[in-house]
Amino acid sequence: MPKRDFDKEAASWDSPVRTALAGTVTEAILRQVELTPEMDVLDFGCGTGLVTLRLAPLVRSVTGVDTSAGMLQVLRAKLLAQNIGNVQAELLNTQGELVLPGEYHAIVSSMTLHHVEDVLGLLRKFHQALLPGGRVAVTDLDLEGGRFHENNDGVFHFGFDRARLQSWFAVAGFNEIRHVTATTIFKPSTDNNIQEFPVFLLTASRQ
Repeated sequence: MPKRDFDKEAASWDSPVRTALAGTVTEAILRQVELTPEMDVLDFGCGTGLVTLRLAPLVRSVTGVDTSAGMLQVLRAKLLAQNIGNVQAELLNTQGELVLPGEYHAIVSSMTLHHVEDVLGLLRKFHQALLPGGRVAVTDLDLEGGRFHENNDGVFHFGFDRARLQSWFAVAGFNEIRHVTATTIFKPSTDNNIQEFPVFLLTASRQ
């Protein structure tokens, strides 16, 4: 199967399904994490900014980072068209050690962790980038056995066991680690049955 090219997918990424999912995920995050106008937020794996732009009116700044230049190009076009001045879009360097720009009061990441090979290493980076008292909010799939994506190229985890992921957050230095079910995605299978894929929201704090 050909390698998935997120740069090429960027122009058509904002489907009604993804847009609705971003809205539901953002609402779930806001129920668990209080955002204020004095806060600087990092959106890791921001894509075209479907979550980023929902957070922007609530905080001082949002920095969206992604490994896809094509996704960020779409986000920057939205920022220009909507005259949004408190959002930055930055490309992550995929060569060498991951560097997160700046320090933040909160870090969010939606449906990105399963594309990250070294999740524990990333969580340690999150911990370093958070200011004392900062919060992290991550959404992703429960264990799904490789059924969710049509193309699993670049998918390192077929969802996550919540308890195991909580333990990784603890090892990375986080506390107040909690999880809830944010939503459920319904997708047809190859035999036209409807498959259910629960999406969790895991939140944690840095002391």
